[in-house]
Amino acid sequence: MAIHLKVNGETREIDADPDTPLIFVLRNQLNLTGPKLGCGQEKCGACVVLVDGVATNSCVRAASEFQGQDIVTIEGLAENGDLSAVQKAFLAEGAAQCGYCTAGMIVATTGLLNRNPRPTAGEIEQALHDHLCRCGSHRRVLTAIERLIAGGA
Repeated sequence: MAIHLKVNGETREIDADPDTPLIFVLRNQLNLTGPKLGCGQEKCGACVVLVDGVATNSCVRAASEFQGQDIVTIEGLAENGDLSAVQKAFLAEGAAQCGYCTAGMIVATTGLLNRNPRPTAGEIEQALHDHLCRCGSHRRVLTAIERLIAGGA
């Protein structure tokens, strides 16, 4: 079945079963490997993409549910070859170790800052609550976000 998805600003026609989870379409058919399959249960955040500006897990929901919506992966955050402010902040702070969770955290942070450019520490914590970092970079992630908000990144 043909599914029409707008991903990173480009409308794409995908031939897939309508029940195929979005992450598999992104990774296997569109070669967008930033979103990662972690737990496969919407509990780790590695698969997060922006859907109409909102951080959304892509590992369980069917790709067909996203027709007519604007999907942005981490690959779509950079503009004209320049990293986004959030990407630059994470890079400057060294807010990654293995990097598996990083794309999801950057995308979730972007979604948060799209809604609220000056979130409180509690709002940042809530936005990243379901993102698991098993290698210990979480404090550097928070520092990167705090510095970005303060204008230091």
